[in-house]
Amino acid sequence: MPKITPFKAVKPTRAIVGLVAARPYQSYTIDERESRMAYNPFSFLHIVNPGYKYDQEVTGEERYKLVKNRYLEFKEDGIFIQDKKPSFYVYKIVNRHKQEFSGIVAATSAEDYENDIIKKHEDTIAKREETFKSYLQTVGFNAEPVLLTYPDNAIIANIIKEAQKEHAEFEFTMTYRDTHCLWKIDDDDTIATIQNEFEKMKTIYIADGHHRSASSYLLHKDEKAKNPNHNGNESYNFFMSYLIPESDLVIHEFNRLITDLNGLSKEAFLIQLDASYRIENRGQIPYKPAKPHHFSMYLDGEFYSLYLRKTAYEFKTALDQLDAQILYKTVLQSILGINDLRHDNRISYVNGQHDMVTIKSGVDSGEYVVGFGMCPSNVEQMKQIADEGLTMPPKSTYILPKLRSGITIYEY
Repeated sequence: MPKITPFKAVKPTRAIVGLVAARPYQSYTIDERESRMAYNPFSFLHIVNPGYKYDQEVTGEERYKLVKNRYLEFKEDGIFIQDKKPSFYVYKIVNRHKQEFSGIVAATSAEDYENDIIKKHEDTIAKREETFKSYLQTVGFNAEPVLLTYPDNAIIANIIKEAQKEHAEFEFTMTYRDTHCLWKIDDDDTIATIQNEFEKMKTIYIADGHHRSASSYLLHKDEKAKNPNHNGNESYNFFMSYLIPESDLVIHEFNRLITDLNGLSKEAFLIQLDASYRIENRGQIPYKPAKPHHFSMYLDGEFYSLYLRKTAYEFKTALDQLDAQILYKTVLQSILGINDLRHDNRISYVNGQHDMVTIKSGVDSGEYVVGFGMCPSNVEQMKQIADEGLTMPPKSTYILPKLRSGITIYEY
């Protein structure tokens, strides 16, 4: 029974929302950030990079306090205004590839995360959880929703469709050519209907935002312990999420680039691969796998297809069926000696929106020696792994939509 609740979003004014909205801070290069902040005084980047004002890099608690100051300045200047009534928000994104995503921005329950009603499929790093929890405690707001997915529901779909017949509160296009639209739902009956439909569901799943979810839960635990009058309705008991139906979710793979063959010659490497795969040299023709358990490889100027030998690999769990896990167990770990997919600097990742020519370019440049491509996983695999209490290897999925910061803000 997932619990979602309306909230009083803090939002930019209609006139400048397209100037305020920003990609996540880490997704910009330093030059991109500098350029956007130099020419756009309304960018949300000014809030999350407050040292720019003083031409100074600041970190830790000092940075968090300055972030809060910049945020309050945006409110004082009327750039951000808070809604007067708790609402749900229908949010639509149409990206440059004409893929459309429609869902609901709402506050979701930290206790549902604790009780595995909101399920995860990725491991999180405790240090990052604590860092973001401290950030939230100091700044007092969250500006980027967690992406959650739920089973397709006809009643919720109809509410979203009807809301989109009205004039959008926001409609703007970013430089990435993504168009964003927002509608507010503040009718009590409609809010109750949406809540009732979610309460009928058994579980919902994190698609993207595992660390933000975990940090929000830690914040909830801390604040609950400090509050002798805790009643469960305080804002710290919830975190902002964007909930979309499973049929809207788009999952791409992450392909792998490796810097060396772990001391093996090309011939010795291929011989070791042969134990787990049927190997076919495809020459200069780029090969992209079309079926699960098939992989592409680019090595020494040539493409190869790799077909998993089922007799050489044992399937016991949903995780064992995942191509990212298969490649890790049969090649990256066992042959190439890469045990830590998150921190080993011998491996890099390219999201599956890029074709195999990107892998080829990385190898041909000499920066990498071999590259691997695979098929994307699907929503059912993600759910099965979460249901079994397992977690995917790092960089197993590149999930769309990608959200912007600063469009709706949740205050603690």
